[in-house]
Amino acid sequence: MQGLKEFLDLKVEQYNRPEFIPNDPISIPHRFTKKQDIEIAGFFAAILAWGQRKTIINKCLELFGMMDNAPHDFLLNHQEEDLKAFLTFKHRTFNDVDTLYFIHFLSWFYRTHESLEEAFLVGQTNHIDAMESILVQFHQLFFSLENSPGRTKKHIATPARKAACKRITMYLRWMVRTDQNGVDFGLWKNISPAQLLCPCDLHVDRVGRKLGLITRKQTDWLTVLELTQKLRTFDPLDPVKYDFALFGLGIEEKF
Repeated sequence: MQGLKEFLDLKVEQYNRPEFIPNDPISIPHRFTKKQDIEIAGFFAAILAWGQRKTIINKCLELFGMMDNAPHDFLLNHQEEDLKAFLTFKHRTFNDVDTLYFIHFLSWFYRTHESLEEAFLVGQTNHIDAMESILVQFHQLFFSLENSPGRTKKHIATPARKAACKRITMYLRWMVRTDQNGVDFGLWKNISPAQLLCPCDLHVDRVGRKLGLITRKQTDWLTVLELTQKLRTFDPLDPVKYDFALFGLGIEEKF
């Protein structure tokens, strides 16, 4: 395994660099400087990260254009009339109903909280394996408002349904992981990078299996735990840095 660690460490160095940003959905939160704008832009970009990266980026640009490219200010100060523009927004199966509920929840939350990080701390136990509790509790909080649409629940994955939770674990990587190369933001300090789980998309899943990091037949929550546990043997403090290596090998090198 030492040889594999050295190989992946080299790939982390190759892909965990600013050149990675422009063609990835993480470029969306990088357009902003205000903490809350970065959180909101990152949240939408991660949830909409489905399909071709160029399309994802364009849909995010469209969405934030409707918010005058000031999402935090929009959430706090918009009028009912301002929401009509979102009736035409759609990306894959994410439609106007979903968009308006996301705006509704985030508006409600930011009126009483400084940071979206607080929504992820409800389930924080400070244990190395706290992520299941963190994500289950976040999902429950997110859909706790009256008349939350049932159809929208599919857009926030939860371990309670054994989902791999790729988008939300990717978002947490962006917000939590301290990155000397300036790709991930490291804005949130109450979740440890050691607690993060590796986002398991199609590319990471395929490469992980080829390298023997995944043995489980299906791809679900237990697969994510298996992969991350292997990566923790390489770096227990920052296991998800290897997401760059696995994703880069998959999408750039067609490994």
